Amino acid sequence: MPRPAFDRASPQPVQTSRWRRAVAWLLGAPLEDDDPSDSPSDGDPATLELPWRHRWDHLPKRSAGFGFSPRDYREARRRAEEVARLTLGNALWTRVRRDGYLDLPSRHYPGVTYRLRVGQRIEVRCAPGTPPPWPHPFLCINPTYPLPEAEFFAQLYLYVRDNEAEVIRVAAPQPWDQALGRTF
Repeated sequence: MPRPAFDRASPQPVQTSRWRRAVAWLLGAPLEDDDPSDSPSDGDPATLELPWRHRWDHLPKRSAGFGFSPRDYREARRRAEEVARLTLGNALWTRVRRDGYLDLPSRHYPGVTYRLRVGQRIEVRCAPGTPPPWPHPFLCINPTYPLPEAEFFAQLYLYVRDNEAEVIRVAAPQPWDQALGRTF
């Protein structure tokens, strides 16, 4: 069996150092030898959220997790409304709040419109005589980790508007409408 390589600066095997780095990366914890200039300069690293580093399958649907209090939900939803308003602009966000949806025409399929609704699947609407691009009228896209509905709506808006090809690639056509599972 080959012996582990040694780091010249330390008598510890390199494998131990890699293991420590992997665990620290998973936990989001800094190492003693981390360069402070590598950390974000606009926020406290202790409060920086890194949700993509975790698995979320164990959580109940429409939940942010077991540690979220009613106050945490209120604050997250308040911030999400602000993110959505700043992303869409006052006029569009006011229209979404008033009408309950926002229609975006497809750039890939003439005569097709995506109807975006906060917390719901994307509805695919076709002009009379236009064949539907999918076998079902709803597209399901869920976030990887729990997000407030308004914040995910803003992300979907940007994706449909600016990166429709990615939406076409990842969306799952569904025969019925329902609330998204990873939003709250």
